[in-house]
Amino acid sequence: MLYKKLAKPVLFKMDPEKAHHLTIDGLSTVGAVPGGKQLLKSMYGVPYSPMMAQQLWEIEFTNPIGLAAGLDKNAKAVPGFSQLGFGFMEVGTITPKPQAGNEQPRLFRLPVDEALINRMGFNNVGVAEMARNLQKSGKRDIPVAINIGKNKVTPNEQAEEDYRACIQALYTYGDFFVVNISSPNTPDLRNLQHGNDLCRLLDAVMDEMQIQMEKHRHPGKPVLVKIAPDLTDEELEMTARTIKESGVSGIIATNTTLSRAGLRHPNKDQAGGLSGKPLTKRSTEVIRRIYQLTEGKLPIIGSGGIFTAQDAYDKIRAGASLVEVYSALIYEGPELLRRLNEGLQQLLKRDGFTHISQAIGADQK
Repeated sequence: MLYKKLAKPVLFKMDPEKAHHLTIDGLSTVGAVPGGKQLLKSMYGVPYSPMMAQQLWEIEFTNPIGLAAGLDKNAKAVPGFSQLGFGFMEVGTITPKPQAGNEQPRLFRLPVDEALINRMGFNNVGVAEMARNLQKSGKRDIPVAINIGKNKVTPNEQAEEDYRACIQALYTYGDFFVVNISSPNTPDLRNLQHGNDLCRLLDAVMDEMQIQMEKHRHPGKPVLVKIAPDLTDEELEMTARTIKESGVSGIIATNTTLSRAGLRHPNKDQAGGLSGKPLTKRSTEVIRRIYQLTEGKLPIIGSGGIFTAQDAYDKIRAGASLVEVYSALIYEGPELLRRLNEGLQQLLKRDGFTHISQAIGADQK
């Protein structure tokens, strides 16, 4: 309750982006001072449960709840975030060159809808600075995924060169990589989700991963593709087929939506990607369909509108192996992680499951 009673009222009186930077800087500072990580863990850490731990892509996840990309864009606060009870986290989206992103204001709260709209535009410090941040963060407590994208000025025809550059600079720092082709805030980026553009991009990404694997004499790292919730069923089929044939390791479903259905807050008219409660149902539907299209053979990370243990459980039963939160963390605070983990365990036991893996895709079996 510490967050909701003390921190949230202060943060919600501030400009959303200023509050965001204050949170990241604060976590970065606490995570770096002696005893800081232990303090965060004692306040917010989630007890280990063998029921919740799983191994995917030969990576150990102590629990299935991760932090979605977009919050720690520059990997500035990895030690701090890793003590809050997450099973893993994404950093980024990162682009080869630093970029300022879109004009401010570009982040908006919709409290009555428990949602956020952002049109940040991949604002980030670039791969060189992120590499320094990840190097400084030291030994990992949880797996870290690096979410990669292209610079705004790079045309789609040359997009693969940007994704290659991200992998080249950051290969040794990521436990796995996420190819972001679904943000609505970089012009034409979502066009890379289809047809020949997607084939060409994923071919280049997988080729670069192979090059880096051989260069570093490493057994290889997983690559996932993050897709939009706004794809039609026909587009989903084509995208899933291409992803399956490319040899990537999994899919993240979903990114933010352009839909504004059912919103009440005046900020609903702002341009950008919508996240939070309004996305809960649609992202679960996409997970269910992707699980069907890939015959459950490609692990899915479910993202979009997870506020309760039931929300997370619905996504797992629809086919997600792991799930991610973002907007709920802004509205609920770090206490959310313990609540989700405890609630998930209760739901698993209620349904007679002894391990989370038994619930993955259970609604479709």
